[in-house]
Amino acid sequence: MMAAIDADSNGTVTQEEWIQGGMNNVPLLVLLGLQDDEGQMADRDGQHVWRMKHFNRPTYCFVCQNMLLGLRKQGLSCNVCKCTVHSHCANKNPPPCTATFVKSKDELGIFPVQGINPLLVFMNPKSGGKQGERVLRKFQHLLNPRQVYNLSNGGPNPGLHFFRNLQKYRILVCGGDGTVGWVLDAIDKADMAVNPPVAILPLGTGNDLARCLRWGGGYEGSDLTEFLREIEESSLVKMDRWRVQVVPNDENEVGDPMPSEIINNYFSIGVDASIAHRFHTMREKHPQKFNSRAKNKLWYFELATSETISASCKNLKECLTIQCCGVPLDLSSLSLEGIAVLNIPSMHGGSNLWGETKKAEEVHKDDHFPQVITDSEVLEMSSQDMSDRLLEVVGLEGAMEMGQIYTGLKSKGHRLAQATQIMIKTKKALPMQIDGEPWMQPPCTVSLLIFELFTAVSLSVDSRGS
Repeated sequence: MMAAIDADSNGTVTQEEWIQGGMNNVPLLVLLGLQDDEGQMADRDGQHVWRMKHFNRPTYCFVCQNMLLGLRKQGLSCNVCKCTVHSHCANKNPPPCTATFVKSKDELGIFPVQGINPLLVFMNPKSGGKQGERVLRKFQHLLNPRQVYNLSNGGPNPGLHFFRNLQKYRILVCGGDGTVGWVLDAIDKADMAVNPPVAILPLGTGNDLARCLRWGGGYEGSDLTEFLREIEESSLVKMDRWRVQVVPNDENEVGDPMPSEIINNYFSIGVDASIAHRFHTMREKHPQKFNSRAKNKLWYFELATSETISASCKNLKECLTIQCCGVPLDLSSLSLEGIAVLNIPSMHGGSNLWGETKKAEEVHKDDHFPQVITDSEVLEMSSQDMSDRLLEVVGLEGAMEMGQIYTGLKSKGHRLAQATQIMIKTKKALPMQIDGEPWMQPPCTVSLLIFELFTAVSLSVDSRGS
């Protein structure tokens, strides 16, 4: 602190340097008691009200991201927004104070940062483990605190409410597919002037939607400032979303609650849902064993191996029937353990169950394209598109086939249909999942219908690979 006051660096602090330092050096003002709880220096927009503080647990600096070290008062904390910094970092442009930053959003149009359009960031602290915590702190430094929301503190609604009257801004969701679905569901229910486009920083286990939108299969620690630039320069894409209606055969037979009524990625019954259900149950019981993407994938592999041996969903065709736009599917010649209904070309952390279709053979869809296709020869020429108002129905022989598709030993599952409406009737309790969120469902009728064409649901970076 004294070195910061020594302007000419000669090892001696003159009276002039002391006076000037007292006016400019924030830690010195705190020590001298010149910055009281009312914040005498907080008359400027975004100014913090600092105080020296002792921290009983590991605490990090919002500026340099390093831990505050020391035996007594290790650093400064803002009385208003609780921002924490080292004493020597207080004058290095910390993020503005939440409470004193811009009395009215209209004064700045809302938080333009270094040429980047307004951005609302949602962070799921359960995703990414320690890396996720570092990402949260970094965004809190790069952006104004009112732009960054920890979803464990009230979910998406506080952020959506604060931005509700803006006509043009973008949302960044930091988390996995479940977190993206959570935010999209909140947008559906909020009274928004517009439905903003959504980008993804993939911190989950599978990150299937992020893969399809070219944000990658997992965040590897790249420069977040550059990531913000990519969001700014990316293109808008359209994406179908689907509603799921489940009607139990016996209203008195109660199963697990459905995790969602909207499909963004996929819906499935059988073998893969069984693995996901066991994974979900174990994670709820032993969360400390599932605190990283690598550990989660190892657990999935172990559970898939166990499912291959037990084959708990074999003879699935005897337990259900499927109709696509009223056309029943003939499953008699197939030995299936799972049915997947796809909206995007990625499942199980990167598997394309529908498979690739050569461009020369693609059937180009338009307004007059059939509402249902079940002919196997036509299906072989049909491509998959997340904005064509069609769902793809794929059959899976078991966990072994899932692994073969994931590793590239097999190109795809069994293409069964493309349709605008699907109805599945089950005869016994079966595991089901929506976008990776599983539950056990008693006998029922499941109907899948188009919900909306979300014209700006996500962002895609053209310069990236798939």
